[in-house]
Amino acid sequence: MADDWSGTPTCSNLSRGSTVRGMTDDDNKLLGTWKLVSASSTDASGAQIEPPFGANPIGFLTYTEDGRVVALISHGGRKALTVGAEGPALLEEQAEAFKTFLAYSGRYQLLGDKIIHSVEISSIQNYVDKELVRTVQFQGNRIALFTPPTMVNGKIQIVELLWERLEASRDLPMRNLVS
Repeated sequence: MADDWSGTPTCSNLSRGSTVRGMTDDDNKLLGTWKLVSASSTDASGAQIEPPFGANPIGFLTYTEDGRVVALISHGGRKALTVGAEGPALLEEQAEAFKTFLAYSGRYQLLGDKIIHSVEISSIQNYVDKELVRTVQFQGNRIALFTPPTMVNGKIQIVELLWERLEASRDLPMRNLVS
């Protein structure tokens, strides 16, 4: 689980009121919504290690024309919270739910082979007012994002997230509505 991503070397201070420079033609190739295909990690020697978001993670990454980014990543197989749970059982379920979901939003800029996410709101408060820097590789309708060496689950590793562009759809089915 990616439960100790806070304070990682991928973050740098972002002063309040900082702005991200305007969009460029290169940014257009990022526009849209991307679905997570895979997440993997390697250690300093390049050996594959436990994936940062467990087996079969689910995620979406959206880049907008006005320079905004939204990232959502969930471990696969998350459990629903027990209806009516109280006390320690509820706290344990909530802690597990928090540890298995990452969400943040802010502004972004593409600088060569680097994408910078300037975080404004996050499920991990340590990310707020920080810049998450990733190396990006474009592969047709896919992009691969790589962290610099980062402390995850007590180990320094490089995380690779492979995303595939979703096609725009006007008729989305409604399902699993919550009342």
